[in-house]
Amino acid sequence: MFIKIKFLGGARTVTGSSHLLTIGSTEVLLDAGLFQGHRDAFYAINTTLNYNPRTIDALVLSHAHVDHCGNIPTLIKNGLRCKIYTTSATKDLANLMLVDSGKIQEEDVRYVNKINRRLGLPLRKPLYTAKEASKAVKIFRSISYHQKFCIAKDVYATIVDAGHILGSGIVILDINVDGRIVRLGYAVDLGRKNMPLLNDPVIPKNLDYLIMESTYGSRLHRPIEEAQSKLRQAINQAARRGGKVLIPSFTLERTQEIIYFLGELLKDKLIPEMPIYVDSPLATDITELFGYHPDFMNSKTRQIFSQGGNPFELLNLRYIRDQKESKALNMDRRPMIIIAGSGMCESGRILHHLQNNIEDSRNTILVVGYMAADTLGRRIVEKEPFVKIFGVEYELNAEVVVINSFSGHADQLELVDFVSSCLPLKRLFLVHGELEQSQALAELLSQKGVDVAIPDKNEEVLLN
Repeated sequence: MFIKIKFLGGARTVTGSSHLLTIGSTEVLLDAGLFQGHRDAFYAINTTLNYNPRTIDALVLSHAHVDHCGNIPTLIKNGLRCKIYTTSATKDLANLMLVDSGKIQEEDVRYVNKINRRLGLPLRKPLYTAKEASKAVKIFRSISYHQKFCIAKDVYATIVDAGHILGSGIVILDINVDGRIVRLGYAVDLGRKNMPLLNDPVIPKNLDYLIMESTYGSRLHRPIEEAQSKLRQAINQAARRGGKVLIPSFTLERTQEIIYFLGELLKDKLIPEMPIYVDSPLATDITELFGYHPDFMNSKTRQIFSQGGNPFELLNLRYIRDQKESKALNMDRRPMIIIAGSGMCESGRILHHLQNNIEDSRNTILVVGYMAADTLGRRIVEKEPFVKIFGVEYELNAEVVVINSFSGHADQLELVDFVSSCLPLKRLFLVHGELEQSQALAELLSQKGVDVAIPDKNEEVLLN
């Protein structure tokens, strides 16, 4: 019997993670992420499945980010019927993320089809709707951390804490090959040490093979304490000017981290008491879920919950669902902090807040996450003098402050330490990274005697 890995997505790029293991006649899928890119590429790549979903025996999901779970409804529409194994926190979060993904696609298709009708072009359909996405969770099965579970013939899965987002996991597969156990680790995405809310990543032992991310394969992060200090400085400067602080933020994990740090700063009286708004229905739902899963957080956060507290409930913090309440913030001229999606300023309520506040030099746009090329967020980070919002050009007069220390991905040093702790390995496969990042990490690890491969998309590799 043989073991074969096919690297379906997330190879030499940071999006669309998915990898297929074939063990004799058994097929196990690791993640089923959405490829995120321009509209035509998005639909072409996510609908081109180089395998048959009907023959998959099990799917193991590492965490709830859409670049890892977002294509599950597409697979179900194409015949996937197996169970999906993950943690209970990931199950609940993925349900929210998938439904939101369906809503976004429906809205995008409505917009595109208005134009296509006018031009006489073919109408588009979403990959899946919100209703179709909501059905996916029915085939999810929860596994606790460190629980070894048979997921298919000759294949046992264990999930340990990846420290990346709530409920995220490093997947360990113990595969019986003719009476011999082959142990494969899957660490995509991998978190950092000493981060707020979450535990440090667990080091899996006795691995034969490891598939690992390389997002920051050539970069080092600044200490997280520096992020808190810069957050304090940016808020105080805006408050002295009588301005607003606008924080474009990813709804899952980054928003909750920012709330946590704001609570710490307020508790220590390091920032003035001013209204704080989380203006995102999805972020509100996700933050509520955090309260249902304290067991997936670190000891400090668990203690807060056990004593009846909640780090996501602050006296001057309000969560906004209603669109009218959201728009009313633009008429409110008091100093305030507004946290809103999307993280890259490409959609969502942050656009309306930017539209109404970007030209006022009293205000601050606080960037706390990665801004991809060709996004409004990147243009703001690069401080272009004029930017377009909803097709209208606005002058960028607001102060722009960028904090790069919040990343939830391990940096080069942390990745090297993780691999070193997993040695000896027969082979390491680097995925989830742009090629230059993967190559830089591979070169460093090769110098330490590690056998490293950087697979191409759809490349197939036989394991010994």
